[in-house]
Amino acid sequence: MPSTPVRTVPRLAVLLAAVLLPAGCATAPAERRAAVDAAARSAGLSPRHFPAAPFTLAGWLRTGDSGPLVVYIEGDGHAWSTVTRPSPDPTPHNPVALALALKDPAPRLLYLGRPCQYGGVATDAACTTRIWTSHRFAPEVIEALGRALDGAERASGAERLVLVGYSGGGVAAALLAARRTDVAALVTVAAPLDLAAWTAAKGLTPLAGSLDPAREAGLLVGLPQWHIAGGRDRVVPPDVISGFAARAGAPVRLVPGMEHDGDWPALWPELRAAFPALCRPSRSSPSSIARLQPQDAAARSAGRSIRGSR
Repeated sequence: MPSTPVRTVPRLAVLLAAVLLPAGCATAPAERRAAVDAAARSAGLSPRHFPAAPFTLAGWLRTGDSGPLVVYIEGDGHAWSTVTRPSPDPTPHNPVALALALKDPAPRLLYLGRPCQYGGVATDAACTTRIWTSHRFAPEVIEALGRALDGAERASGAERLVLVGYSGGGVAAALLAARRTDVAALVTVAAPLDLAAWTAAKGLTPLAGSLDPAREAGLLVGLPQWHIAGGRDRVVPPDVISGFAARAGAPVRLVPGMEHDGDWPALWPELRAAFPALCRPSRSSPSSIARLQPQDAAARSAGRSIRGSR
């Protein structure tokens, strides 16, 4: 979720071009939304708009008939046009959380965009650049995401949630999990879960308008959770993730050789297969770091409630 732009790893761009953009590279926000819509529909996810004042959030939902609702929350998207200039529209070019969701077999599944992504800039007066920069995790942002989750639960008939977030989406997922009573498990991927430590380590301007999950880690103790870090992630160093996980009493899965925007989708079926274990008591020590050994050369390189309207 870089606060400043990073170079996209070509292999992920190629993967998403193949999955999402078969007709060519979509660059305008409307084209990006159309590509996401086509890919989501191909996996049985239908488009939804979730009223969550002052925003309307875009999502794609598969209702299914059993199990918890597994929710994938997108990263920060196209937040910056240059190192110093925010983007006019944060709709992602490479929606990594969608690429992960497309590999998930859960009967009930939601891919959820962040505020102002996928059309919000054109329709929501609250969509100013601060919402995808300094205030990307502001109380009103987290509350809006919570109201979208309430709506998706009603639509799907689910009573429990599994929250999965990539990069900045993982920060949002952790903040939501700390505020809800219906979260069965939390999974984050390459997420800067200690914002103060992350901005200090990277020499970035602190996100003064945002909530910091590290200050709420104690609320997550006892919740089944799993935090995944890339061994070569220069955007979100593994130490930032492991420091938070130790405070939350949670294990970290370290993927050797993986970069921040590396080919996470290639490994996702193997990582996803471990989700059921989250529903059982963990035998790992709170600060343990497990290592995933990729099986192919390509992969090796690579109590808390927002009730909302419920």
